Amino acid sequence: MRGDVYTGIFVAEGSSDAPLAGIVESLFAARGVALRLSAPDFERLGKVSKDVASRVEAGIRLMGGLQPDVVVVHRDADNAGMEARQQEVREAVKRVGYTNACVPVIPIRMTEAWLLLDEQAIRHVAGNPRGRAGLGLPKVHEVEALSDPKSYLRQCILKAAEVTGRRRESVAKRFPQHRRQLLDRLNCNGEVVRLDGWRALLESVEEVVLTFGG
Repeated sequence: MRGDVYTGIFVAEGSSDAPLAGIVESLFAARGVALRLSAPDFERLGKVSKDVASRVEAGIRLMGGLQPDVVVVHRDADNAGMEARQQEVREAVKRVGYTNACVPVIPIRMTEAWLLLDEQAIRHVAGNPRGRAGLGLPKVHEVEALSDPKSYLRQCILKAAEVTGRRRESVAKRFPQHRRQLLDRLNCNGEVVRLDGWRALLESVEEVVLTFGG
């Protein structure tokens, strides 16, 4: 045990997934564990391959070779499935010689599935919080079965905006920003707790907390 605050690195699929680090920190905090995750600045090392092992190894190098207490890796399940992605992440982390705790963050099928459960948040980021247009949001038990939740979310935001012409085009172009805003607003105690991908994340967090003596 290194004191009251644990260190960790966060490796995500893309820069727009950065808010997931804060979400994971909050899950640890809710269990009485202070965790501070840092996202490695891979540009300091030049070109780093995008595979999990290369990025984890690079992140540890950027920490001066000191192993963090926790490595958190985000990978969408996509068509591979959650269990296969979990195994992929854990094996990649082991290959670089990391021996401490690992937390895979594996949304089914994509992170966007977690963002389709809060109608008011979607209307808010679309700039039309009092809108009444039907969004056609999936039910909780349907969302992880969507083949392309990213496209589904994009269309829901456009419907929520209730605009046409150039204004509609402008909203469409801001999808990356809207997606990130929705991640920032994700309610960790909301409907997302009913999803298999989220439950698996909670289980991984619980396992690590137990290794810390929590």
